[in-house]
Amino acid sequence: MILRRKRNPSLPARAKSLARRLRKADTWAEKLLWRWLRDRRFSDYKFRRQHPCGRYVLDFYCEEARLDIELDGSQHGFPEQQQHDTGRDAWLASQGIRVLRFWNSRLRREQQSIRDTIWLVLQERTPHPLPDYCRPMTEAEMDGKEKSGR
Repeated sequence: MILRRKRNPSLPARAKSLARRLRKADTWAEKLLWRWLRDRRFSDYKFRRQHPCGRYVLDFYCEEARLDIELDGSQHGFPEQQQHDTGRDAWLASQGIRVLRFWNSRLRREQQSIRDTIWLVLQERTPHPLPDYCRPMTEAEMDGKEKSGR
């Protein structure tokens, strides 16, 4: 009989279950950002997608830099959701986690600017050598299509 070790038994089962569901239901914005961040593509920083943290699930989390990147859709414009987000961000800050929030619509229009912002915050928190990311994006990358061989 093989015994499997639980990865993080202290996480609430509800948060783990929600994280699994969210990973299967990515939005177009989450798919795009994940293409940039996955497999250490962003200057060798490791990101986790839909990472449980306390009672919350973080969209994209870099443990090394203690950075959470959140993509917000239109539901985050309502006062109740904004209040919830403020409380969530305050709790994460108390844990030493910096939160970057971007509107989905801004991601569509300002991809290079968002990449630059993420890069600068990562460098403030845990510097890495200059990345391949610093080169200008190709049209295929901006359209969300990856080059073959990547």
